[in-house]
Amino acid sequence: MRILHLSDTHLERTDAPNRHGVDATDSLRLMLAELRHQRRVDAIVVTGDLANDGAVEAYTTLREMVGDLARRLGGTPVFYTTGNHDEREAFGKVLGSGHLAADGTDRVVSAAFPAEFGCAAVSDVDGYRFITLDSLVPGKVYGELGRAQLDWLRTELRTPSENGTVLAFHHPPLALDVPSQQAFGLRNPRELADAIRGGDVRAVLTGHYHLQLFGFLEATPVWVTPGIVNRIDLTTPYGTERAVRGASASLVELGGETGPMFHTFHARDPRAHETVYQLDAEQTRSIIERHAPAAQGK
Repeated sequence: MRILHLSDTHLERTDAPNRHGVDATDSLRLMLAELRHQRRVDAIVVTGDLANDGAVEAYTTLREMVGDLARRLGGTPVFYTTGNHDEREAFGKVLGSGHLAADGTDRVVSAAFPAEFGCAAVSDVDGYRFITLDSLVPGKVYGELGRAQLDWLRTELRTPSENGTVLAFHHPPLALDVPSQQAFGLRNPRELADAIRGGDVRAVLTGHYHLQLFGFLEATPVWVTPGIVNRIDLTTPYGTERAVRGASASLVELGGETGPMFHTFHARDPRAHETVYQLDAEQTRSIIERHAPAAQGK
């Protein structure tokens, strides 16, 4: 199983620079152009923050652009999840269940979480079960998987899949010793670990941090793919934050004697590594105090 994993496209309503001077659509365009030569791709996964402000126009653009790559790769299915910048109603209006065929139509899913509670679904590709979850907490930067969704996940995992399960959602259930990651990741990783323990999850695919990161949730591999719109540079002093230009994506390979394996692609952007924005320690602390849960913001 070979998966192209993208995240954090942050598309705007129009193909124009955002407030930081970055054209998110152009960043995606550059990355997709680099990926068109890939072979034997079985699935494309895009893990949230699809639209920067939840605009229908942004979801439509994303569906068309990623769908074009899916068709070039021979009809690859595409799986989308929500992120903290997304809006569920607009997501559903354009992307349906989030499990799409290469032509942009909804695939036949085997199960779907009730739409009034979130955007999550299950479908199969070549013996692998793909489960997308909804970690969006409206109006918040951090993420959480509610009890009803975790109970639904637990029920789905009771029946093993032929080759195992790929779990995809936006907010990582792990973090480095980085204040923004500690504050804005998944709030209930232990509850997720309880839900998947003993199941057949081969990998958890997430985004949100705008950088690549690998770790484990107990015994389950967790991969954080870097962002499309920009990349967070961790070479800055502790407690500060710098974003730089440059779109990135990942190849995830499951199965075989050495799987899972993860590889990062970088788009050839002539302005790569230029600073998009830089926050000093006071600015970073202020953002965390304003947006983190109460226990994290003190």
